[in-house]
Amino acid sequence: MKRLKLLRKRKRARISLKNLKLRLDKEVNFRNNGLEISSEKPDPLLIAKRHNDESIALICALFAYGNVKAIIKFLESLDFSLLDASDELIQKELSMHYYRFQNSQDVSALFIALKRLKEIDSIENIFYEGYKKEQNILDALWHFIATLKAVYPRESRGYKFLVGSVPKKINSAGTYKRYLMFLRWMVRSDELDLGLWTKIDKKDLLMPLDTHTFKVSQKLGLLKRKSYDMKAVIELTETLKKFDRVDPIKYDFALYRLGQEKII
Repeated sequence: MKRLKLLRKRKRARISLKNLKLRLDKEVNFRNNGLEISSEKPDPLLIAKRHNDESIALICALFAYGNVKAIIKFLESLDFSLLDASDELIQKELSMHYYRFQNSQDVSALFIALKRLKEIDSIENIFYEGYKKEQNILDALWHFIATLKAVYPRESRGYKFLVGSVPKKINSAGTYKRYLMFLRWMVRSDELDLGLWTKIDKKDLLMPLDTHTFKVSQKLGLLKRKSYDMKAVIELTETLKKFDRVDPIKYDFALYRLGQEKII
């Protein structure tokens, strides 16, 4: 009798997941169009798409926290041609630019660091150097952060928040949402994402978990973990792999909009 009940429970769970997959697939298709990223529906990806450049896209992603209209206003105030300028000119031209936790020195530091990276190698190749051995996206991320901080060290609170750090233990790591979102932009290619990179496989991407996707995923039964951390990122990614093993992160934007627009 117990075995029969267990089998029935598993069958109901499979049906539930199947129905959920159909619903999310429909939402993904509905959201996969240029109108989802527009002046009416602002998103930092709007600025990234305008320039189609990995360094500019990373700047857009790293400043993507807080009110979306404030993010867009700040990003549109930046002169991205400074990524090819001297350190002195970068510091001079950005001396009046600040955003929330970052003062003008923090903003300048990111531009200088990315300029110096361009002189060494592409951002894609630096990520790939950490990724290629185990095809692990977190190894790629830790390698990139370490490299970025090495080319232009800065220890301010605002800069540390902006570029992150390599965690001592994965169990204590945050979600690294802005970096994982940047990786989605770079690796995936559709009407939303840029698809500028070719060396990292989209099947290895991790979910860019923000508060909207976190709450929506819990409500839909995709995520059981109650803590907002890297363990939740990995758990949700593994769940979404049941829906699409080749491209699990295609559900990210749809889940985000479902939460942002308070549909769920």
